[in-house]
Amino acid sequence: MSREWRIGVAGLGVVGGGLVRFLQERPGFAPGGDTVRLVGVTARDRDKPRGADLSGVEWFDHPLSLAASPEVDLFIELIGGAEGVARAAVTAALKLGKPVVTANKALIAAHGLELAALAERTGASLHFEAAVMGGVPAVKMLREGLVGDDVISIAGILNGTCNFILTEMERTERSFAAVLAEAQRLGYAEADPTTDVGGFDAAHKIVVLAALAFGGAPNFAAAEVEGIQAVELIDIRLARDLGYRIKLIAEAAGSARGASVRVAPALVPLNHPLAQAGGALNALFVEGQRVGRLYIQGAGAGAGPTAAAVAADIADVIAGGRRPVFGRPATELKPLPSLERDRQIDKAFLRLMVRDEPGTIAAISEALAKAGVSIDSFLQRPVEDSGHVPIVLITHPATEMAIDDAVTHIASIPAVIERPRSIRVART
Repeated sequence: MSREWRIGVAGLGVVGGGLVRFLQERPGFAPGGDTVRLVGVTARDRDKPRGADLSGVEWFDHPLSLAASPEVDLFIELIGGAEGVARAAVTAALKLGKPVVTANKALIAAHGLELAALAERTGASLHFEAAVMGGVPAVKMLREGLVGDDVISIAGILNGTCNFILTEMERTERSFAAVLAEAQRLGYAEADPTTDVGGFDAAHKIVVLAALAFGGAPNFAAAEVEGIQAVELIDIRLARDLGYRIKLIAEAAGSARGASVRVAPALVPLNHPLAQAGGALNALFVEGQRVGRLYIQGAGAGAGPTAAAVAADIADVIAGGRRPVFGRPATELKPLPSLERDRQIDKAFLRLMVRDEPGTIAAISEALAKAGVSIDSFLQRPVEDSGHVPIVLITHPATEMAIDDAVTHIASIPAVIERPRSIRVART
């Protein structure tokens, strides 16, 4: 027998507005003959235009009231943020045994274990496909599609704002600050862009994916996070001259000891799929022991793609799909520990700015040798009418500690006018 599901939506921003329109246009989208009806909404500003018809839909002044309403069968959280009303409302709904669908990656990254345990105790289900890569089904691929495999690593581009900025810096030869200002005008970046350009948004997402991939609890505190604010136009130019493109790469690799979870700029060969994913696109590689390497790419944000991911989770709830939130019972989940910094990296890009003085190259070579780092390739670009010369080195594989030591030794050379810039070369 078919059933009508009464939906409550907390948060009516870009995604919330898109979801409301979708639910009203396609009430019977879910399989099995069940229908959905939007019965309640809440947001910070009741009078703000939404671009959706909310007549006949009850307005709730607080998300907690909406989550606890007996008129709501399924609670949708699109507020955002790891704490405050978003966390309280999701917790309230799960305590009542109500299924919850959220697009809140910060909440899942920070409190995923706690929420998973609560959902299991009350028999509720918790879904968060829209929290990572918008409409690209990365969460479903790891939680459902690869349940029969052992994931070795995941890596990709998980923040469209950073990808847009780096793409435009290369295309237009403009500085980070200039392109960031454009991204803010176009709505790709917030007035305070720190969460995006600082790498934290991508870190929330890769932490969630790592938990799904390696069967642990999200552990945001263990993630190493570096943003793109320090990437200069000269780095992009020199990397391109060497056959690379700089991308903000989020990656995680598992082992018996734990997981390495990191977000940082990295060089990717120009012919690599991640280098070809430009603009605001997201892209992800997943490597499994049995299936090999899988690649997905698509729009990682926006009203349409993210609302579609929320709708897919609603359809799963209606279909009665029940899986452990992170692939195994919450009682078995432990936060994934980080690995030591003596791990090997493939190669590193070192960009130096030096005075054009005799003996400088020899001093750099000596500093590298002292740190146990050898050179794979070398590029020098003279600058007319300047006493400063940019030099870029690609090293052979080395440990991160050795690269850091090399940077410290080089920075002490009198002819080096600023601390060298170090960027990893991504594993491909």
